[in-house]
Amino acid sequence: MENNTNQSKQFEVAEIELSYKSSVKPSSRAKISSSKDAGALLMQSWDMSKIELVEQFKILFVNRANRVLGIYELSTGGMSATVVDPKLIFVAALKVGASGIILSHNHPSGNLTPSQADISFTKRISEGGKLLEIQLMDHIIVTSESYYSFADEGLL
Repeated sequence: MENNTNQSKQFEVAEIELSYKSSVKPSSRAKISSSKDAGALLMQSWDMSKIELVEQFKILFVNRANRVLGIYELSTGGMSATVVDPKLIFVAALKVGASGIILSHNHPSGNLTPSQADISFTKRISEGGKLLEIQLMDHIIVTSESYYSFADEGLL
């Protein structure tokens, strides 16, 4: 009898549930039609007491109509970097059913120029998104004064 109990415990697995609940009506969701729209929305979501102190990474998710599904703060790091796991970008995008994503991070230094690491990371995420049919629409670097758009600068 004990053997049966041990065997049944071997096959216990967690139940996985996927859900996305929004309190914003679809008709009330912001629409992104340019980097200016995305930059302004991202700046509204940034904690200005941290923008010049620590690097943070956020993702803006949109549906097929470019309506904003939400903004997710993926990580907060130190003064010069933050760790971003690409898997978590796509886990979140899939969970909300996003058709497009806009990556964003701040440069506490105030320098808007993307680093080589920023550029190569962006290319990797763009390639990963293609497989999942999730378009990387832009990567925006923000500072307390302005923003830099990879899409506007031809880096996407």
